[in-house]
Amino acid sequence: MPLRFTLRQLEYLVAVGEAGSIAVAAERVSVSSPSISAAIAHLEQEFGLQLFVRRHAQGLTLTSPGRQIFDHARQVLAQAGQLNDLAGSITQTVQGRLHVGGLITFAQVILPQLRRSFTALHPQVEFHQSEGDQSDLYDGLRNATLDAALGYDLDSPADLEFVPLASLTPYAVLAASHPLAGQDSLTPQDLAPHPMVLLDLPLSADYFLSCFHAAGVRPRIVERTRDMGVMHSLVGQGFGYSIANIRPWSDRSPDGQPLRFVPLAGAVRPMRLGLILPVGARSSLTLRAFVGHCQGQLTPEKVRSLSPSIDPGSG
Repeated sequence: MPLRFTLRQLEYLVAVGEAGSIAVAAERVSVSSPSISAAIAHLEQEFGLQLFVRRHAQGLTLTSPGRQIFDHARQVLAQAGQLNDLAGSITQTVQGRLHVGGLITFAQVILPQLRRSFTALHPQVEFHQSEGDQSDLYDGLRNATLDAALGYDLDSPADLEFVPLASLTPYAVLAASHPLAGQDSLTPQDLAPHPMVLLDLPLSADYFLSCFHAAGVRPRIVERTRDMGVMHSLVGQGFGYSIANIRPWSDRSPDGQPLRFVPLAGAVRPMRLGLILPVGARSSLTLRAFVGHCQGQLTPEKVRSLSPSIDPGSG
């Protein structure tokens, strides 16, 4: 019996199953919502099953049969990707789909230019990107929605491989008017008495707070946010300082306030930036090419410009 559905339709099914929303799925796979809806309707008709329960204002939930179809569709898509990898290995052509995740704290600074340079070298690669916190990246790699992710060596799980690229020293983000803004470097002890705006992301927040714990002091957290831009604006408006590892290209907050970036000195552990991969992922020619490209583009020297360096004479 001939198949009357396509891999693309299965991809749309998986996207809706993961997102729980046609609109969100449409954004993720860069197609219109009507195209997603039509694909789901076609699959339901083809299989003779209701795949989703549609609840007003609550999105879509997989039915029990829909969950089984969803799980198998994921496997089919993974196997189709392996066929593409095999063809590329035979022809020694870097090709096929590549979905890369980026940590939301630096994805906007690194991922687009990395994508541009890689696809310029390998135009047969269909490159997709997404952003999330460190936990989101781990989940995406485990459920095969991501092929690779750019993140930090934070609580790296044993079932994932971490490829180090560069070491980034943390720094304080301060309003230009902050009394410490003119310093060449600062210690956690210098910052602790002042109000702090914590970038409160999974795993990352623990790292920022560890800088103070290692120094035997506690920060005065007055505000928390999960958004880097909001953090910069709160700092720019004088609500407190913050801590980060990769600085933006602009020295102004999103609402136009001048910022200062001062390296942290003392007993602080640098964060390692790197690629996170599923174990065994390097069997793919395309992924090996991407790893090599990242190692060439994100060298310690090139990444250093994204993090203020400490003058060795400043302590």
